[in-house]
Amino acid sequence: MAGTKSKGLGKGLEALFGDVEIKPSGAVEEHFRQYEMTGDSVKIIDINNIKPNSAQPRQLFNEEKIDELAASISAHGVIQPILLKESGDGFEIVAGERRWRAARKAGLKEVPGIVRELTNEQLLLVALIENIQREDLNPIEEAEAFQRMCSEFNFTQEDVSLNVGKSRPYITNAIRLLKLPAEIQAMVLEGKLTNGHARALAGLKNADRQIMLAERVVAKGLTVRETEKLVQEADKKGKRASKTAAIKTTDILEIESELKELLGTKVTLKHHGKRGKLEIDYFSREELERLIEILRTLR
Repeated sequence: MAGTKSKGLGKGLEALFGDVEIKPSGAVEEHFRQYEMTGDSVKIIDINNIKPNSAQPRQLFNEEKIDELAASISAHGVIQPILLKESGDGFEIVAGERRWRAARKAGLKEVPGIVRELTNEQLLLVALIENIQREDLNPIEEAEAFQRMCSEFNFTQEDVSLNVGKSRPYITNAIRLLKLPAEIQAMVLEGKLTNGHARALAGLKNADRQIMLAERVVAKGLTVRETEKLVQEADKKGKRASKTAAIKTTDILEIESELKELLGTKVTLKHHGKRGKLEIDYFSREELERLIEILRTLR
C-alpha cells in the first residue's frame, strides 16, 4: 500500500509530541490521575485495551532491560505517556512498546497515553524513528524497516534518508545486508556479528563463502578490520578461481578430452599465465606402467 510521502519526520518525535511536559500529581497509588500538559491531553487507558504496533521494526526485546524498566515503573510509575492510535475497539501502540511491556510485567492495570490520528505510513515512520533515535534496532531490523519504507510506501532511498536523518550511503549499505544468507542474518540478530562484520561479508558474492567466513569470524572472535582483510583475501582467491575456470571452459577442456582419449584415463590441465601443471590419474601399478609405456612411444 502506498501512502503520501511525509517529509520532515526525521526531525524526531518532537513534531508528534509537541512541547509536552508531564507532571504527575495526586495519589501515587492511583498512577497518574492528573497531568498538566501543554498541547495534547493524556488519557488513562486500560492496559488490556492496548495492542502492540503492527509496524514495529524491532523483532527482539531485551527481557533483562524490560525487567529493569518494570522495576522502575513499579517504584515510580510510567513517567512518559505511550503514543497510541485508535484501532478497532481499542488502541495500537505507535511509540512506547517497551514501556507497555514493562508496565504489564509490573502489574499495572492502566497506563497514561496520548492518542493521535495517524496513517499506516506515519505509524511505521514514527516507530522506526523512535527506535533509531534510541539506537534500539539491530542492523537487520533497521534494514528491514528501511526496506519496508521503500516497498510499502514507494519511498526512494533518498526519501528514507531525509526522513530518518541518515545519509544515503548509510541507507544503501543497510539494505544490502538483507541480501546476506539467512544464517548470517541470524548471527547479526543474535548479536554474534556486528553491523561492521555484516557489511564486510556483504562484499562477497558467493553465499557459501560468506557463511564459511562468518562462522570463522564468530569462532575466532575476529574484529571488523580482521574480517575486512579476510574478505579481501577470499575475494582475490575467488576471482583467481573464476578466471581459471573461465579459461578452462574455453580452451583447456578440449585438450583434456584429447589427452583422456589418448591415455585412457582422467587428465587435468591446470593453467596459470604461461605456466601450468598436467596431472594424469592412475589407480594401480599396472596402469602406471601402461601410461609410462604410452609416454615412451611419444618420444
